[in-house]
Amino acid sequence: MQVLLALLLGFAVVSAAPQDRWVNDYDQNLNYACQNHQSISQIISAHSDKHEDRLWDFSCQNTFNNVTYCSWSGYANDFDEELNYICPFGTVLSGMNSYHDNRKEDRRWKFLCCQGETAILSNCKWSGYINDFDSYLRWDAPPNYYLVGVQSYHDNYREDRRWNYYSCQKPEVEKGIISP
Repeated sequence: MQVLLALLLGFAVVSAAPQDRWVNDYDQNLNYACQNHQSISQIISAHSDKHEDRLWDFSCQNTFNNVTYCSWSGYANDFDEELNYICPFGTVLSGMNSYHDNRKEDRRWKFLCCQGETAILSNCKWSGYINDFDSYLRWDAPPNYYLVGVQSYHDNYREDRRWNYYSCQKPEVEKGIISP
């Protein structure tokens, strides 16, 4: 009933989670890392034309029994430039960090990549762009896949980015035999 009333009165209905779910606020730094042994399995974002920025939220999935290595990247992009980042071979994306510049109305990004007892390396695929400019974004890792990379480009007219995610399967280890 509330949705119908909002539509009749001309209000936009946004299918986003409550404000307290977001990792960052508009125009503020974002710093997120999954708990040990996990990697990012879901990304949700909402854009504001008023702020020309995005709110971000992440969920994680269990990925490893033992983490053997984690490292933050340097900045993977400049403002208004394309972003292409894939974690080093065999690692997964376990955290994201960014800051926003109001003059450029864009973010620069860093990524946390971790490796466990088994390298993530088979059957990799790109999601395809999952959002339009100025729109809600939601990416969920396909079953048995793990996030390993991101790609996005910025549009100065819309002051927003379109996002594409890269994920790979973790080979199963059974009785000493690795199968994809």
